[in-house]
Amino acid sequence: MSNWQRAFLDKFGLYAFGAGQKLFLKKDVTVAERRGEMLGEIAFRALKNRRQRTIANLELAFPEWSDQRRFDVARKVFRHFGLITADFMRTPLRTNEELLQNMEIEGYEHFETAESVGKGVIACTGHLGNWERFGHWCTATGKTISVVARDANQGAIQERVSKIRDVTGVTVLSRGDSARPILLKLRRKEVIGILPDQNSDESFVPFFGKPCGTVLGPAVLHQRTGAAILPAFCVRIGPGKYKVVVRPPIDLENSMKEPEKVMAEINAVIESMIREYPEQWLWMHDRWKNARRQNLL
Repeated sequence: MSNWQRAFLDKFGLYAFGAGQKLFLKKDVTVAERRGEMLGEIAFRALKNRRQRTIANLELAFPEWSDQRRFDVARKVFRHFGLITADFMRTPLRTNEELLQNMEIEGYEHFETAESVGKGVIACTGHLGNWERFGHWCTATGKTISVVARDANQGAIQERVSKIRDVTGVTVLSRGDSARPILLKLRRKEVIGILPDQNSDESFVPFFGKPCGTVLGPAVLHQRTGAAILPAFCVRIGPGKYKVVVRPPIDLENSMKEPEKVMAEINAVIESMIREYPEQWLWMHDRWKNARRQNLL
C-alpha cells in the first residue's frame, strides 16, 4: 500500500469513527443499540470472508449443530458486536450511577477471595459480551484497573479510542510495552485486565476440544508474582442491561508448575462462558489459525 493510500484510509477511518460517535451520542441506549445492530447486520452481509470464518469456527466448536443454527448464531454475533460498538461510542454519556443501576453481579465473593491474596489480581476476561463495561464496572466500584490492549492500526483512531476509555478511569497499557508497568501495578495490589482469547503461537492447549494457539503471559505473571488469576466477564442480558460474572480464582495456591496447565484452565473457563453465550463471542477472529498452520487440526 502506498503512503497516499494509507493516508487516505487513515483519514476516512477517522471520519467514519467521528461520524459514528456523533450519531450514537445523540441517541438513548436502546435506540443506539438498535442502530448498532443494523450496522452489524450490514457487516454480516458485506464482509464475506469474516462471515465465512465465523461460520467455520462455529462448525469447529459445535459440530453437532445444524448448518442453519450456525448461520443464525453467526448473524447474531455480527449484530451483537455492532450493538456493543454503539454502546462503546456512548461511553462519555454514561455515569457510574447509570452503569451500576443496569448491572447485575454474580460471584463477587470470588473477587474478594482473589484480592485477599494481597498480590494484585490478574482478571482474565475475553472478547465476550462487553469487556469495556467490565473495566468501567471496576472503576465504578472503587477498583484501580489497567487493561492490556493492542493498539489500533491508525494512530488517530487509537487516540479517539483512548479518550473514550479515559472517561471510565481505566488505564490502557500497550501490549508491546506492558511488562514493567504490569509488575508495578500488581505490587500496588491493583487489577490487571487481560484478554487471552486470541490467536498465538506461544503454546497449543485445548479450546473447544481442539489444540489452540494460546498466550502464556497470564500464567507466567501469576507464577512469578503470586497475583491471583480471576476469570471475570461482562455479558449482555437485555437492552442496556449487563451482568458481571466472576468465576473462582485459578491456581490460587500457585502450585501449578507448567504455565500451559494454567492456560488450559483459563481456556476451559472462557469456553464454558462462550457455550452459555455463544452469540456474544468474537467468532470472526481466526482463533485456530496457527493450529491449522501447525497441522494440529
